[in-house]
Amino acid sequence: MSELRKDPIVNRWVIISEERGKRPSDFAETPSQLTTSCPFCAGNEHLTPSEIMAFRHEGTMKDQPGWSLRVVPNKFPALMVEGQESHRHNGFYEFMDGLGAHEVIIESPQHQCTLEEMSAPDFTNVIRAYRDRIRDLRNDTRLKYALIFKNQGAPAGATVEHTHSQLIATPVVPKTVEEELRGSQDFHQTHNQCVFCGILNDDRKDNRRIVLDRDGFITLEPFAARFPFETWILPATHEVRFEDMNDEKINALASVFQETLMRLRKALNHPPYNFVLHTAPLNTYVPDHAYHWHIEIIPKLTRVAGFEWGSGFFINPTAPENAATYLRQVRL
Repeated sequence: MSELRKDPIVNRWVIISEERGKRPSDFAETPSQLTTSCPFCAGNEHLTPSEIMAFRHEGTMKDQPGWSLRVVPNKFPALMVEGQESHRHNGFYEFMDGLGAHEVIIESPQHQCTLEEMSAPDFTNVIRAYRDRIRDLRNDTRLKYALIFKNQGAPAGATVEHTHSQLIATPVVPKTVEEELRGSQDFHQTHNQCVFCGILNDDRKDNRRIVLDRDGFITLEPFAARFPFETWILPATHEVRFEDMNDEKINALASVFQETLMRLRKALNHPPYNFVLHTAPLNTYVPDHAYHWHIEIIPKLTRVAGFEWGSGFFINPTAPENAATYLRQVRL
């Protein structure tokens, strides 16, 4: 079983999961490209664990062809639902069982399909699956956070070429999210306003970093972007939890999200990228003003090197104002 270990210096939790990489050669994986052996292709359902949920054509059976989206447990999970929630100590160090959930959202039965290329209804189903899986996992009171993320392309960390995203639920709140929560609460105490809402209000007035503003969602290049063409999507009104969205908002988000990815793809010539969904923690009281869910998209255009790792500073060679102008001018 994997293990969660706490760094006593910066209070950062690390997952030690030897099951995901037992040999030195495992660190040199390349994406699977053969549809005959791809575990995510239609017809190869027997190569994955049994599905947790799926959007299927009427009359088709579980773990058989006839689906448009499947969610399955990760065959090599970083965390597992078995285990104890309790924190333990070994001398100076704090640790706990690798408790959690690790799921794969197989976004299409077609091997070569990407999020940008799929139909609007199919893309909407991907977003709906994200929402529904978080809603289901929050019923397990041991879980404190659910992170949706996608690695698109080998440089972004994908080890299977077939389009998919992942969900990892953890028994602790990740340090990055804790920092955002703390920053939001500190800002509210000083300014009596959500910091994310303040960003949206200011950027709407300035308009230089806005890429899209429609249907209740805003795509922007953040003022202090860490990476070239780092792009965020936020609800235009204050919303704390992604999973509280109704179907109407899911449809609107899907439209804005897909257009954003299409603009990045055309502007940057099919870049590898990561995206993450940051929402409020599960089974934890969060004041209504203390958070504002959002999606962060990071095209893999530069490498994080020694200075960034050593200092925490990031050097971004592209001003976000210029990136936003370029993305707005893309013709789809």
